[in-house]
Amino acid sequence: MSIMPDTWIREMSQKHGMIEPFVESQKRDGVISYGVSSYGYDARVSREFKIFTNVDSAIVDPKEFNPKSFVDRDTDVCIIPPNSFALARTVEYFRVPRDVLVICLGKSTYARCGIIVNVTPLEPEWEGHVTLEFSNTTPLPAKIYANEGACQFLFLKGEGACETSYKDRAGKYMGQRGVTLPRL
Repeated sequence: MSIMPDTWIREMSQKHGMIEPFVESQKRDGVISYGVSSYGYDARVSREFKIFTNVDSAIVDPKEFNPKSFVDRDTDVCIIPPNSFALARTVEYFRVPRDVLVICLGKSTYARCGIIVNVTPLEPEWEGHVTLEFSNTTPLPAKIYANEGACQFLFLKGEGACETSYKDRAGKYMGQRGVTLPRL
């Protein structure tokens, strides 16, 4: 398995629509950087946020998730309460090739502020907006900036195509648009 370079990421995005919209160079003037890097792609977070709240005393249950656990915000700056959590999505829409697995890591700018970004791997032939999970591990409110870099995606190409892809299995998060809540 090999990690794929900027030239491959650029070609797959420009010719095959792997990432849309695609930013072909690193943008960083006054913002948290985003765009293609040496061996990855730094994606942006959109303006669409779902912030955990306990207003209705809901219980978090992954088998019967209650959407009332969140308040929705459409904003340029999302403030996550102390020791709390928010969901968001990438600006970019991803289409993963059949012989590729994509791993996501948080950006150091957020990590150094105690803000953890989590994303499960993007499996072969998955496509959609990526739902991002932000955890504020600090005792202070934390800001997330829309339309700026949030995480880096690394593209790992297998020695061959997999036998069964996410698309073949009709995965439950296939083609998701917007922030997608847990499904069973």
